[in-house]
Amino acid sequence: MKKTLAMGFAASLMASTALAADKTVTIASWGGSYQEAQSNALFEPAAAAMGFDVKQETYGGMSDVRLQVNTGQVSFDIVVSGTGSAARAAEEGLLEKLDYSVIDVSNFMPGSYSDYCVGGDAFSVVFAYNTETYGDNGPQTWADFFDTEAFPGSRAYRSKVSGALEPALLADGVAKEDVYTVLDSEEGIERAINKIRELKPNISVFWSSGAQHAQLMKDGEVDMSTGWNGRFDNAQKDGGQLNFTFEGALMDFDCFAVPKGAPNKEAAMEFLAEISKAEYQDDLPTYIMYGPPNLLAYETGTITPEVAALLPSAPENAAKQLLIKTEWYAKWETIAEEMYQEMLTE
Repeated sequence: MKKTLAMGFAASLMASTALAADKTVTIASWGGSYQEAQSNALFEPAAAAMGFDVKQETYGGMSDVRLQVNTGQVSFDIVVSGTGSAARAAEEGLLEKLDYSVIDVSNFMPGSYSDYCVGGDAFSVVFAYNTETYGDNGPQTWADFFDTEAFPGSRAYRSKVSGALEPALLADGVAKEDVYTVLDSEEGIERAINKIRELKPNISVFWSSGAQHAQLMKDGEVDMSTGWNGRFDNAQKDGGQLNFTFEGALMDFDCFAVPKGAPNKEAAMEFLAEISKAEYQDDLPTYIMYGPPNLLAYETGTITPEVAALLPSAPENAAKQLLIKTEWYAKWETIAEEMYQEMLTE
């Protein structure tokens, strides 16, 4: 009898493994050290645990998803996106609604998931400053970043509007809780752009990638730059003379979305459920200093207090920041981007 039961269990296990092996998901991310970190912490361990065949690709963002959906040739099952881009894509009908009866977000940070995108990591738009230039008295607020008299020197700023307007309003004296209220009009958007316009003579570079802004600071080509905390942290570890603060930073999330008409939609939902678990998300800071949206990841013992102090989603750091409002991006980003680009070409 025991032998029969054992044989039955083995056959059942083999059958379930074979069934899982038939499940394939194709994930598109942004490449580089970021996708390498995702692969090491999330994609490969989850694929091994589930017996899934996971294929990874790099892509250029939601424009690629739009092309696939509009031509009816969807090859991606899961894509990595910024929350703002995902919100706009959802408005366009480019994404599948996520199945939260499968994906557990009960312990996720507020704002880290929506009907169409579930958080993969938390990051912050911060500014870094050159410690050789400013010593121990470096800038500590966005007002300092925009103050070229108290803190002379060259700046770098983002070439796209995402994450560019909020710091300008904070520097202009708008309270955190009022930023998106002010931005909810063309006049408010113009106010933020005017603040950046004032700084423009001191902006040496309008950066277009995380690798670029990190390199600018690491090489000392500019004295200050806006950018993403994880990239600056890596530059610092690589010997860059720089520092940054979470004070007044803009907290955002990279998230996972499923394109409309994904060929393996159900498998994609299962895979997203797996990589949303704390036991995967707590490994991400091992490879890049972005925080887990699943707050249970701070309780597994993998993330030390010393590491937590450097992560955007750690409660102490999160309290200092402005949380990105995806609804604003869905409503205003296209218009704001046009206005921003006009300023850049003046």
